[in-house]
Formats: sequence, C-alpha cells, structure tokens
Amino acid sequence: MDFWSVYAWPTILIVLSILAIVVPIILSVAYLTLAERKIMGAMQLRQGPMVVGPFGLLQPIADGVKLMAKETIVPSGANRVVFIVAPMLTFFLALVAWAVIPFDDGWVLADINVGILYLFAISSLGVYGIVMAGWASNSRYAFLGGLRSAAQMVSYEVSIGFIIITVLLCVGSLNLSDIVRAQEDLWFFIPLFPMFVIFFVSTVAETNRLPFDLPEGESELAGGFMVEYSAMTYALFFLGEYANMILMSGMTTVLFLGGWLPPFDFAPFTWIPGVVWFALKVAACLFVFIWIRATFPRYRYDQLMRLGWKVFLPLSLLWIVVTAGALIAFDWLPE
Repeated sequence: MDFWSVYAWPTILIVLSILAIVVPIILSVAYLTLAERKIMGAMQLRQGPMVVGPFGLLQPIADGVKLMAKETIVPSGANRVVFIVAPMLTFFLALVAWAVIPFDDGWVLADINVGILYLFAISSLGVYGIVMAGWASNSRYAFLGGLRSAAQMVSYEVSIGFIIITVLLCVGSLNLSDIVRAQEDLWFFIPLFPMFVIFFVSTVAETNRLPFDLPEGESELAGGFMVEYSAMTYALFFLGEYANMILMSGMTTVLFLGGWLPPFDFAPFTWIPGVVWFALKVAACLFVFIWIRATFPRYRYDQLMRLGWKVFLPLSLLWIVVTAGALIAFDWLPE
C-alpha cells in the first residue's frame, strides 16, 4: 500500500479542513470584540475605537499584541496547573464544538448521526473551565463567581435540553444537517416561536452575558472567577466567551433559522451561497447579543434563578407536550 495515499493525504486533508474552520472563527472572535465596541458606541452616541488603523480596524490586533506581551501573574496560593489549564479548556471547548455544525449542504467536518448530542455535551462541559478557575485562584471572589456560574449554567441547560427535544420531535433525527433540511418549507422559529425566544435568552445566560453576567459581577465580585487572571490567561477567557457567543448563534441558526437555507426560494436569494446565508444569520444573532448588553441592566441572582426554574423550565416542558400532541393529532410525525 502507498503510504501517501493511505495515511498522509487523508491526514493532511483533515488538518486543512480543521484550519479552514478554526482560523475564520478565531478571526471572527477578534473582530467581534471590535464590532461590539463599535455597535455599543453607536447606541451610546459615541464613536468607539478609532485610533489604531483606519476606522480602528487594527484595534483587535493591537489588543492581542498587548496582552501577549504582558506578564502572566499566578497568585502564590493558587494551584498553578489548574489555574493555567482552566482558560485553555474554556477556549478549546468553544472551538471543538464546530466539528458537527454544517455551514452549507455537505460543508461539515464530522457529519455524525448524533451531532446534536455531541453539541449539547460540549456546551455542557463549558462550566468546568469556570469552576476550575474559581477554585484554583484561591480567592473568595473567584470561588463565589465559579459557584454562581455552575448554578446558572446548569439551570439554563435544562431548558435548552427540553427545547432541543422539541425540535427533534419535529425532525425525527439527531443529525444537524437533517434538522436544517427539515426547514426547507418553514423555518422552525415560526411554529416554535416561544421556544425560539426561550432558547435565545437561555443561550445569553449560558454564555454569562449581560444581563446574566452574575459570575463576573463587577459590582459585587470585582470580576468574579477572572479576578486573579492577567495577560493571555485572561485573554483566553475573554476569547472563549466570544467564541461561545458565536457557537450559540450557530446553534440558534441551525435549530430555528434554517441554517444555510435562503429565506425565499427564488432568485436572487438562491444565487447567494448557503455559507453566506449561514454567516449572515449568525451575525444577526450576534447583533442581538450586543443589543441586549447595551440595553438591559444586570439581573439580581434570585431573579435569574426564578426565571430559569419557575418560568423557562415549566414552559419548555409544556411545549414538549403540546408539540408531541399536535404531531400525533394531525399526523405530522416525521418519517
């Protein structure tokens, strides 16, 4: 057997496929920070970054160079290994989840039949990085931030799981490409609109974004689980948060907004590549993330827990029953 044809070329193709996904995501994360500052500046009647490069377009690169040049300070009482691994784990998990997300018809790294379970499992592991950071920092503020994050993410993952079950009932498949194809006639955000709203709000809470940024809580926890981090370890948490925002927007697009499908099945919409439609929908979701941050004040912690357990959980459970009943009553069960 020829070594190159059997082992080398398949390996090279896989590596190139991974780079084709990871590099654009890292660039998107970098420029999402700039987009957030620009959009929030416009909403607050100011310009945002304007100094570094034309219109401030080189600001993310300048920020990255600055953070890489700084010294990483590890507290004397911290567990050094766990302290360093925690931000790396958070950023790594935000990247590996993209392996099963289809960008276009056939454009997916691993088109596995249980893609939605893989995605849910990876997103659920994100809490470990924050809990590890809170414990390893040997700080009361960081530890409280880690505990808050664990409770918050577990609370909202429950409702996310039930909403995903509702979508799966309508599709009859765990494959993400099949979920997108099932929306050729009607995107799921129309018949499942209440679940779409609850899912999106839950993803905001899952990513610890305002108004649900209780684990960081600058006013009472002085930065929460990130209080002892500096330089690139802090930057990895920062990048992980924004990468998770893009991931959750991708999940929303696949589950409710038709993935790569155009909004109307006629020219010129069908001439635009599916990957462009996917990117535009993800960008629209990210804009709403930023819009929410610029608009709403932070929730109190008891309000956060009440919303998750007393509002979202009963509603998502009820919608499963309603959806299953409607599918059986009107003989809409997927084949």
